[in-house]
Amino acid sequence: MLKKIATGVSVLLLATLTACGSGGTSAKDGDSGEITMGFAQVGAESGWRTANTKSIQQSAKTAGIELKFSDAQQKQENQIKAIRSYIQQKVDVIAFSPVVETGWDAVLLEAKRARIPVILTDRAVDSEDDSLYETFLGSDFVKEGEKAGAWLVENTEGPVNVVELQGTTGAAPAIDRKKGFEEKIAARPDIKIKASQSGDFTRSGGKQVMEAFLRSNPDVDVVYAHNDDMGLGAIEAIKAAGKKPGEDIKIITVDAVKDGMQALAAGEINYIVECNPLLGDQLMDLAKKVVDGEKVPKRVVTEETTFTPEQAKKALPGRQY
Repeated sequence: MLKKIATGVSVLLLATLTACGSGGTSAKDGDSGEITMGFAQVGAESGWRTANTKSIQQSAKTAGIELKFSDAQQKQENQIKAIRSYIQQKVDVIAFSPVVETGWDAVLLEAKRARIPVILTDRAVDSEDDSLYETFLGSDFVKEGEKAGAWLVENTEGPVNVVELQGTTGAAPAIDRKKGFEEKIAARPDIKIKASQSGDFTRSGGKQVMEAFLRSNPDVDVVYAHNDDMGLGAIEAIKAAGKKPGEDIKIITVDAVKDGMQALAAGEINYIVECNPLLGDQLMDLAKKVVDGEKVPKRVVTEETTFTPEQAKKALPGRQY
């Protein structure tokens, strides 16, 4: 049976043979030098990802961890290539946020055999063998979808036509945010998802898909976007169609990055479910522990909240991302 660790930027600390088995020594035992981490980032597709990258880079510097960083440009083959490079370089720990959930077993097994622990951050992998990584640090994407669906159920009446802007096809947040949302709106048979398509987590993708949705579904009541950037793209398309975002068409998004929060405060987005990108400090702490051979929880969930327009106005002045 496939064991799926749900959601979030996934950092995989590949389990060392020691950590996933019995006694023995870790790859770092006997070496008092600086820890080297190889980090394979998804890309720079959104404001969330940019904030996540900055957090990881700053936290590594503060923690005294040497960071080898690569940008996969949203391509799995690039991430696999980067991970194999880190294995050849004999880094102490590998962390990454998987572009998609499947197709990682072979390269993770290579890391395990090299006795390099792996940490997943933000996003999960779907694998039969959970000994291939030490821990998964990130959000509960299903819960994020549930929060979005619960708000819609509680804040609308009568028939509601929804269009959904999905994240990258096959990515954990896209799969799980859809699942959680659908589970919650099932309580209201009069809420219908009229169309659902990937905008690839980008603003341009969200705009393009929303333009097509408006042509084929002129009676749209609500947009559910899997991240702020696609929601912001949808706002552009809605305005171009002569409609008022937040009023003529309500918008629910996930992330709570600054641009999204500003649109929320302005009333163009109606509700945002937070997905915290500032995972750097937790990641570096986990990295030190696994390199030292300490046991860590298999799943570390980040704490997050939700925002209405009024709450966004209060939160924006001190917002870090």
